[in-house]
Amino acid sequence: MSTPVGYFDAMYASAEDPWDLAGRWYERRKYALTVASLPRARYRSAFEPGCSVGVLTALLAERCDRLLAADRVASAVATTAARVRDLPHVTARALAVPEQWPDETFDLIVLSELLYYFDDATREALLARTVKSLEPGGTLVTVHWDHPVPEHHRTGSQLAGPLTATPGLARLTDVVDSDFRLQVFARTGGGAGTDAPSPAVLEGLV
Repeated sequence: MSTPVGYFDAMYASAEDPWDLAGRWYERRKYALTVASLPRARYRSAFEPGCSVGVLTALLAERCDRLLAADRVASAVATTAARVRDLPHVTARALAVPEQWPDETFDLIVLSELLYYFDDATREALLARTVKSLEPGGTLVTVHWDHPVPEHHRTGSQLAGPLTATPGLARLTDVVDSDFRLQVFARTGGGAGTDAPSPAVLEGLV
């Protein structure tokens, strides 16, 4: 069974930013590495489910023409909306993924600190929706805490194998940090290769 919704409601009832995402150096460093891992300089349309209070959202917004950030907790969505209120190309919505999912496609999807809250069946359903809505050659970034937590079904490294085995994804980057696991994938289009040139190829270095 996935982590109960009540866990998140209780966390946000106790504090606006229960994990201190805006304050901790650990989080700022991790977010900087997440954004630095993006293989393209710019994205047309991005989706960030599980956005929490929008700290990463604000950083992703600098690299995207349009960004949809979503969370199942209304107070987290409100905090995100306030954080990005001066960014008209960013929208914050209340969505409970994977049951609720936007009916559009994206060239960037970011799953940050999200997948370990789901049981295997629900996680597979979420990844299937992710692959379906990711355009060929598009980027998927995943980053997850890599230490055991009672409310987490898997660690970041335990998620790495299932992610790599997901049909339609080709792994581009795999960062094994002492505290988290960050992976970057390209959506394949059914042909040979990843259909996503590397930054070096795009700039004529290879």
